[in-house]
Amino acid sequence: MQKVSLRLLEGAKPGDSGEVPVAPDLHPRAERYAFGKTLRKKIPRELHAAWNPPSRRPDPVHLVKESDKGRIPELVPLRHGRMAQSAFTFYRGAALNMAEDLASTPSTGVHVQCCGDAHLVNFRGFATPERNVIFAINDLDETLPAPWEWDIKRLAASFVIACRDNGLSESTAMDAVLTCVRSYREHMAEFSEMKSLDLWYFALEIETLISGIREPDIRRRAIRRLEKERRASIAEEVFPKLAEGSDHTALIKDQPPTIFHMKGHLAGKIDAGILKAYALYRESLTPAHHVILDRFRLLDAAIKVVGVGSVGTRCWVALLMDGASDPLILQIKQARPSVLEAYADKSAYPNHGQRVVNGHRLMQPSSDIFLGWCEGTAGRHFYVRQLRDVKIKAAVEAFGKAEMTVFADWCGQSLALSHARSGDASVISGYLGKSDVFDEALAAFSVAYADQTEADHDLLKRAIRNGKIKAQFEAQR
Repeated sequence: MQKVSLRLLEGAKPGDSGEVPVAPDLHPRAERYAFGKTLRKKIPRELHAAWNPPSRRPDPVHLVKESDKGRIPELVPLRHGRMAQSAFTFYRGAALNMAEDLASTPSTGVHVQCCGDAHLVNFRGFATPERNVIFAINDLDETLPAPWEWDIKRLAASFVIACRDNGLSESTAMDAVLTCVRSYREHMAEFSEMKSLDLWYFALEIETLISGIREPDIRRRAIRRLEKERRASIAEEVFPKLAEGSDHTALIKDQPPTIFHMKGHLAGKIDAGILKAYALYRESLTPAHHVILDRFRLLDAAIKVVGVGSVGTRCWVALLMDGASDPLILQIKQARPSVLEAYADKSAYPNHGQRVVNGHRLMQPSSDIFLGWCEGTAGRHFYVRQLRDVKIKAAVEAFGKAEMTVFADWCGQSLALSHARSGDASVISGYLGKSDVFDEALAAFSVAYADQTEADHDLLKRAIRNGKIKAQFEAQR
């Protein structure tokens, strides 16, 4: 894919394209903004409104099967069952499908560190090492440098699909998308004016976001939720649900089909392969973080099925305990090649866990102190973080009109900040401009792509009914 670079100091004309390794911040902001504005001639903003499926668009069920490759075979039907529940769960599990589609859409060629799976459920609150609670994107398994438009289009379309899934009106869906994209555009302009270090230190604090909610009932509920999560601890909330036993005899409870010890891995028996991977993970941390990790002893490890898109990948949970019997629970997620790799540049990192960790550090204002990576004995790549650390996941499935609109504003701000940290906010802001032209274009795209997702979801359900694809359905809670 061809990238556009700012080459004004080299004598190129505004609007010329080609990849030249010139740091954007060496140019004045006004010059970079003007450069972004010239890109409208190459790719008019109105072009982003269209979704025209390519004539040779791959069969969506085939792409689901492609994404199944390399997953634990016994868990693949569970993945299909979760994707079949609704158009929204299909969308969440079909990052590869949308990557294929986005590659055929217009792009300015301006790259940032992309999430690769920026739907609204992947944004949430979590604690920083300083114990502040911030709001940011939290699932970066697919992160890779790629066109900034791909993330905002996946995010915008997710609001239409989520609104339909909740039985909300099309006008509410449009309001949510327009709010999200306007927030992205306006905050990108703000971030483009910030000093580089001020931007790097900036974070969206959840208390500030909550204080800006106009509806008193929603604001009160958000405050109560924040207070509850801050009071909760791993020992009180997660440990009793995950483990049995006490002190250094504690083990992870098997709760199939979502939590279980792998065949041949007895509870509490840490085999040599896991110990070797754990040692490699430790080496990926800084020497200062070795000190805190070494206060804990690894007691047990088991598979823990999470989400929709990750189902079937090797996602482990590890139970550790320190000398005072305080637990530490780590999530060890398999890191496979990003779904964007076939359509953007390949990762610069030899280990995909390292790719994900780098994405976290670029896109999040603050990251988990236990964030690291390793390689398993079978050559699989993994990244590691705490399973839960004051993580506040929005109950999107229960959102009404007001909640959806508020959350759309937050997500737009957050994505703009992540892109501004790794990319050139002035160039992107120059392209977006001050009008709502781009906002309206993405609203039209989001409706068309939501229709496409519903059609693709129907094809998956038909394939399941016809026995062409196996699915396991869980009891509704």
